[in-house]
Amino acid sequence: MSRTVAPLTAAPRIQPSALVAVLKPVTWFAPVWAFACGGISALESLGPDTDHLIVLRDVLLGLVLAGPMLCGASQAVNDWFDRHVDAINEPDRPIPSGRLPGRSGLTIAILWTAASLLLASFLGPIVFTAAAVGCAFSWAYSAPPLRLKKNGWYGNASVAISYEGLAWVTGAALVAQGMPSLQSLFLALLYSLGAHGIMTLNDFKSIQGDLRFGIRTLPARYGVKAASWIACVVMAGAQIAVMACLVAWGHTVAALLVSALLFGQVGLMKRFLADPQAEAIRYNATGTGLYVLGMMVAAVALGVS
Repeated sequence: MSRTVAPLTAAPRIQPSALVAVLKPVTWFAPVWAFACGGISALESLGPDTDHLIVLRDVLLGLVLAGPMLCGASQAVNDWFDRHVDAINEPDRPIPSGRLPGRSGLTIAILWTAASLLLASFLGPIVFTAAAVGCAFSWAYSAPPLRLKKNGWYGNASVAISYEGLAWVTGAALVAQGMPSLQSLFLALLYSLGAHGIMTLNDFKSIQGDLRFGIRTLPARYGVKAASWIACVVMAGAQIAVMACLVAWGHTVAALLVSALLFGQVGLMKRFLADPQAEAIRYNATGTGLYVLGMMVAAVALGVS
């Protein structure tokens, strides 16, 4: 028998451990890594007149913005609006379990979003715009009336763009102290497209609750087998496009390294496709690791050229 969501009643004091849990530090890696890739891709823009101390200061603030602030805020927003689904899929989470009682989960989501935008405002118009778009996506993904997560195509795209593309652009903009190069922007776009497949991997663990509440993730919409193929094709297709770009831009060695990393993923994909629900977590920890290593290879190719 499923557990019910804790009633929205008066709040005792928030436990620090519950606050940390709702911000989910483990999820910060993806945007922080993409931020680092973007920054490295823009190293070629640094010149003799660059004030490296200012760049270093902005990059450190940007790392805080990408991970603990923006990603943390998005996790809090999602946990609040997903509390009924989580009561079935993951009842031990802070909100459905009652460790974040009353409306404290919503309060944290609002305050963390506002603080993220405040920090972004000190880092220039490009960073603020990227942060504002990311915040808009995080609320549209989880909150009614849009609740983009109810559609596996739109919802996963909004998360992939925020975690990979916008984080990459933010890092590149802070290092370049202005608009990133078109090549860097194009790589950010391609890796965002590929990350759509990574987002689908996270949906295999919650099919039961998603179906009950009408959340049409790709596994819920098309079934486990078809969704696993879609995830793999999307991830591989984006990396093939990256390799083509690197060759066209004269970075042949980098293209070969990305192809080697993709070859390693294909072997892991075979195991994942054989039993998607059992292997999704394992593939997320292994195949996704090779994917993000390819991101860094491509970024280094641009940054040191």
